[in-house]
Amino acid sequence: MKLLLASKEKYLLEKGYSLLGIPNEDLKIGMINTALKNVKDQEYLKYMREYMELMNSSGINFKELDLDGKTEEEICNFFADRNVIQVNGGNPFFLLKKVRESKFDLILKELLEKGYVYIGCSSGSFLMTPTIEVGAWKVGRERFGVEDLTALNYVPFLLKCHYTDNKKEEILEKSKNLKYPLRLLKDDQAILVEDGNYKFVGNSEEVVLDNLK
Repeated sequence: MKLLLASKEKYLLEKGYSLLGIPNEDLKIGMINTALKNVKDQEYLKYMREYMELMNSSGINFKELDLDGKTEEEICNFFADRNVIQVNGGNPFFLLKKVRESKFDLILKELLEKGYVYIGCSSGSFLMTPTIEVGAWKVGRERFGVEDLTALNYVPFLLKCHYTDNKKEEILEKSKNLKYPLRLLKDDQAILVEDGNYKFVGNSEEVVLDNLK
């Protein structure tokens, strides 16, 4: 099983896709942008438009799917000619809700067992951790009725994406009651998971804060 858990999508074009062991001409990405629905942050929406424009001009083979309202059969058919599953950022509560409703969690397990590669960005990375509780740290984020924050638990740690040094004290305070270890990712960093091995990758060293679980 191979997973790449990143903080931001543009890092994939810069370096992330080259880490998958698949030549760009052979990449067939099934991209899920469900978490982006209902996002009102205009800066983030602009960022994602720019990223999609870059993807369109990159020559990489990809197509998009929204899990909302899709049947298991529709999702399986969508991924039939793909070899990479990419779940992008946005609202982690909405994403988790639609993953459960569509049974994408079960479909994903089958696809990974078949050798598909998973890429997560921000909320798509939270999805693979034990819980999405770190995604709940953002003040004012709509929860769409989601009370159970249990995620898919493919890795044994939580992630704080979009880390910047000025957030150090805030993160130390918020992490005091976490049940699981927390790893930090800046926007040009990711964690590559392959057959139970975890490799930190990025343009700078991993930040490890004292007293952080």
